[in-house]
Amino acid sequence: MKVENALRPGDDQMEAFFGPAGVDRDGPVVMVNLLKFRAKAAYPDGSDAHISGFEAYTRYGMAVKAIIERLGGRMIYVGIVDGLMIGECEELWDQVALVEYPSRAALLEMVNSPEYHAIELHRDAGLAGQLNIGAKTLLSL
Repeated sequence: MKVENALRPGDDQMEAFFGPAGVDRDGPVVMVNLLKFRAKAAYPDGSDAHISGFEAYTRYGMAVKAIIERLGGRMIYVGIVDGLMIGECEELWDQVALVEYPSRAALLEMVNSPEYHAIELHRDAGLAGQLNIGAKTLLSL
């Protein structure tokens, strides 16, 4: 299995995840976010170079939470990765976040909104890379 952190999905990934234009995939989706932070924030203008990538990403996280909730979603879990019990990889992610959206359409609305575009500079400044995995509910406990 090849694993590659990235900051943005490609066009093929977007179409595969959201479906062809005009197609709505019903039901809630939980996004599993595996996050790898930069050692130091990397803002395009060089500002805040003294803060960590984690601190820059936290600015984004606090702001995006409000957008998610406005769209009817919720943050389920955020935690620090502290070990690997099964499997093998060269380098662990730093943080795991689970976010539930009422639909893929709501997630797409968020990432296309001007409000989101205004805060994503903090995301980009903080992240070295990530994996975003979409999951539909199989069993509610």
